[in-house]
Amino acid sequence: MTSAYTKAYQALTRGHVLRPDEAAELLADLRAETATELTDAVFEQLVTDSQATSTDTEAAIRRKRRAFGAGTKTLRAIRQTAASTPTTPGPSGPASPYGPA
Repeated sequence: MTSAYTKAYQALTRGHVLRPDEAAELLADLRAETATELTDAVFEQLVTDSQATSTDTEAAIRRKRRAFGAGTKTLRAIRQTAASTPTTPGPSGPASPYGPA
């Protein structure tokens, strides 16, 4: 499977003109891939940081668990946002995320 980055690079370097719907789909794929890579790396760091050590107090362990839970909740929200359906640009340009002007 070709990554969205590769598709975008090839379209830009080969002078391939994308229709607005193709560009929107490609950008959405690129956004999702980037979010996946970023959240995977952050999750690995969360796991490492939340490991209890032999010198941790019960309070420190609770703080680490709480931070891990908050971190995973945030990562889930990032993944869901990145995977959301993009808006296809209309004739007057991209749609505003805040509704009509």
